[in-house]
Amino acid sequence: MPTAAPYGTWESPIGADLITAKTINITEILVDSVNGDLFHAEGRPSEGGRNALVHSIDDKDIFGSDFNARTQVHEYGGAASLAHGGKVFFSDWKSKRINVIDGGAAPTPVTPENTTLRYADMAAYPPQPKILVAVQEDHTKPAPQDVVNTLVAIHTGSQTVTPLVHGADFYSSPKFSPNGKYLAWLQWHHPDMPWEGTELVVAEVVVSNEKLEVKDQRIVDGKRDSVSVNEPVWVDDDILVYLCDSTGFYNPKRYSVASGTSVPILTTPLADDFSEPAWIMGMSRMAHLNSNTLIVSPIHQGFAKLALIDIPTGAIHYLENDFVSISFLRRLDGCSAVMSARKIDQSPALVKVQLASDDLYGKPATYTVIKQTSTLSSTLPPGFISGSEALVLNQGNLHVLLTPPQNPNYVGLENEKPPAIVNIHGGPTARVEPGLLWTAQYFTSRGWAWIDVNYAGSSGYGREYRDRLRGEWGVSEVADSARTVQELGERGLIDPLRATIRGGSAGGFTVLMTLCTPVTANVFAAGTSSYGVSDLARLVADTHKFESQYLFKLVGGTPEEVPEVYAARSAVKHATEIRSPLLILQGSEDAIVPPNQAEAIVEQIKANHGQVEYVLFEGEGHGWRRAENVKKALEKECSFYEQVVLKKVLT
Repeated sequence: MPTAAPYGTWESPIGADLITAKTINITEILVDSVNGDLFHAEGRPSEGGRNALVHSIDDKDIFGSDFNARTQVHEYGGAASLAHGGKVFFSDWKSKRINVIDGGAAPTPVTPENTTLRYADMAAYPPQPKILVAVQEDHTKPAPQDVVNTLVAIHTGSQTVTPLVHGADFYSSPKFSPNGKYLAWLQWHHPDMPWEGTELVVAEVVVSNEKLEVKDQRIVDGKRDSVSVNEPVWVDDDILVYLCDSTGFYNPKRYSVASGTSVPILTTPLADDFSEPAWIMGMSRMAHLNSNTLIVSPIHQGFAKLALIDIPTGAIHYLENDFVSISFLRRLDGCSAVMSARKIDQSPALVKVQLASDDLYGKPATYTVIKQTSTLSSTLPPGFISGSEALVLNQGNLHVLLTPPQNPNYVGLENEKPPAIVNIHGGPTARVEPGLLWTAQYFTSRGWAWIDVNYAGSSGYGREYRDRLRGEWGVSEVADSARTVQELGERGLIDPLRATIRGGSAGGFTVLMTLCTPVTANVFAAGTSSYGVSDLARLVADTHKFESQYLFKLVGGTPEEVPEVYAARSAVKHATEIRSPLLILQGSEDAIVPPNQAEAIVEQIKANHGQVEYVLFEGEGHGWRRAENVKKALEKECSFYEQVVLKKVLT
């Protein structure tokens, strides 16, 4: 018989120490296109957040603890590794050099020693795989306006690096055609972010005396500030498939080198996003099984699906499964793929998708888990995992995920509604994906309702929804956060008087703005801002190249053009309005949102005799990677809410 006890006070076996000890992150999936070997990168909190490369089938690390397969290109990184022809190349976090592992040998550098040069997104030249093409980011002059991004050719035998393509502000996704005659890539220019406008370029490849060059560059799709292209994939020597949002949603298209034309693949555009904003390199929701067949993962109303597309006819065939979130979709062979996939009640796992070799479309797919990212579920008694429910609020204009309290040993008090934690994702052009999140379960098993707000401006719901934040950041998502509490309170799903708000990075900015905006300041009983932005003008001056002009569209101009808007939407200027208790968490080495953002708002709140607590995590950057800091941050946040929300109300 469950015990009646106030929500938020329940005892739970889901502890922060268990979450960090029994959980890893899959940060990359690699498939050797020559021999089919499968590798993945594991982010390990127990090892200081190091990314280890693992041979997936053997479940064995391929290098020692002194290496870290992670890159700082765009600061957010991604695509740090490449498997090709029995070799694995990776960019090492500390040295910044690309290393190669040949068979069972120790890692050997293939780029010169220079910590100001960063590398990512490698591709091997098929006729001569000792030649790589990669994105290089040059920080010789570290000021954002002086950082130089290019595509370079790397001769791994001689450790020589030569410029290949330059002129755009950013590059990604270099892809050789199977015969090596063509190279495709994406490029974009300030002030665009890659989901706002990119250009897909195809060029001819020329190699003379082992020196690789390109000629006859052609922009085949994409347009600045209006059309975004993502995930180019060659399916044969002539056809390049990619994802483009010209219809309002990322849908697949194909380009023929021979004809020089691009056409949609689907006979009718779908209101589903087959791709998402490229915050990190190397993400993939599409792979080719053969020259006629794609395996794809469209996002439908925030939930992932899995499907096959027949390229010649545009027919789409959905594959039955119970996954709700999918990433890193890669081809294994002509009838199988691999992906990171999550269910409503299960953590992400490395999953193999097997199709019938004699009938790809007619027979059901089978799914095999290769590696779980968490063993915590198997150690818990039944009944502790709470599933999330998708809700649409504000007359269809706001998407949220509600995860209610769940603990088999407790029920709330009679006539009591649960306190709520409203979680605001970062970006702001991003989203919270459905599926099991241990941070949410930590709180729901203690009697809190957890609400993820995919406010207007989030991804996964088409370009029009994504673009609603243009000029409105700090206003519209603030209103959506408060509206969430109001509507769910009216439905009797939460106690609106005991709602807290939390968020990291851009989500932290929204927390601060919500607590200092007069019409929303009293909606939340407390807040937690992790590495959040408090001063927009200072952020423009201090942040890194990738996002250095991102704010101009979000706010509606530069600090010089609209200084009054920057002041109005900087919480540090309105600290006197913050009446709710506030917890601020910050990494000392954050290059994206520097510590001065946290320090400034803390100083202002204290000067106005407000209630604020500040925790600085030494050695951490934009988020917590080390187990001890993940644990400390989670436990601190929980105890903070217990002190300032629950005890105050109970008293």
